[in-house]
Amino acid sequence: MSHKRSQNIIAESRIALPLTIVYGLVMSILYGAWEQQLWMQTIILAISTLLMAELNNSNSLIRIFSRMVSCSFLFMSVMAIFLLHSLQATIVQLCLIAFYLSFFKAYQNAYATGWVFYAFFAIGMASVVFVQILYFVPILWILMIFNILAFGARSFVASLLGLITPYWFIGGYMIYLQQYDTLFNHFPSLTQFSTPFDYSSITQHQMVTFGWVVFLFLVGTIHYLRKRYADKIRTRMLYEVFITVGICYIIFAVLQPHHYTILLSMLIVNTAPLIGHFIATTQTRFTNFSFHVIVIVTLFITYYNIWMPSLKF
Repeated sequence: MSHKRSQNIIAESRIALPLTIVYGLVMSILYGAWEQQLWMQTIILAISTLLMAELNNSNSLIRIFSRMVSCSFLFMSVMAIFLLHSLQATIVQLCLIAFYLSFFKAYQNAYATGWVFYAFFAIGMASVVFVQILYFVPILWILMIFNILAFGARSFVASLLGLITPYWFIGGYMIYLQQYDTLFNHFPSLTQFSTPFDYSSITQHQMVTFGWVVFLFLVGTIHYLRKRYADKIRTRMLYEVFITVGICYIIFAVLQPHHYTILLSMLIVNTAPLIGHFIATTQTRFTNFSFHVIVIVTLFITYYNIWMPSLKF
């Protein structure tokens, strides 16, 4: 019988998520979320956390009972607490989680047009506030072919309909308001790029936070690629989606750092399952030590971002 270390006790605890939610609420209050009228973003973050728990449960992302996916998501989101200032970032984050929930339900089902429609409807909704997310649609189609195994003529058409459906409603509303140029001014930004590798607008707080999330992403990715043989084929396919899309987010953030805020919120969604899997399924002395280091460093960065602000985000 393997020895359970403190890492495993915490990872398998049924009270881990409730305690993390209380922690997130307290830290949001200390940050001044209510005083600064960030209540809408806080509510969206709470809903996103619950959807991350559902994403884990419905897809068995971790082969043992563990709430580490949702706990890791909320822990990192609280660390990047300045994201609450961006309603766009929290909306895109919520839409991305909703996308994964529907996208994964289409696994190995070429006739799951309904789930594909809902998945890409979520991407379409996200594109309303962050049109650059459409850059990733071709990658999602490729993943639907090779990982979700649900690509076909019907599912492709369903994905297109899902993408444009939000604009049908918004377009009708804009016509009602006689604001005809709103949609036409929305899409040209897809062809507008800032100077690559221009980090002049990125603060030290943002650099540190992004760097740590990328580090956690790499730790989780390396661990999963080494230990994926223990998971079912379906689970491997889903984690490959998280890894592939997460790498694309990182590359895009490096090239176009002016989209940093929203891309960080998206990267947190992809990192949570990976680092959650690492915490929940490893049990060596080294990984137990690593777990405590991860917690301590994350708490320190959280403190750094809340009580040691240098510039306004």
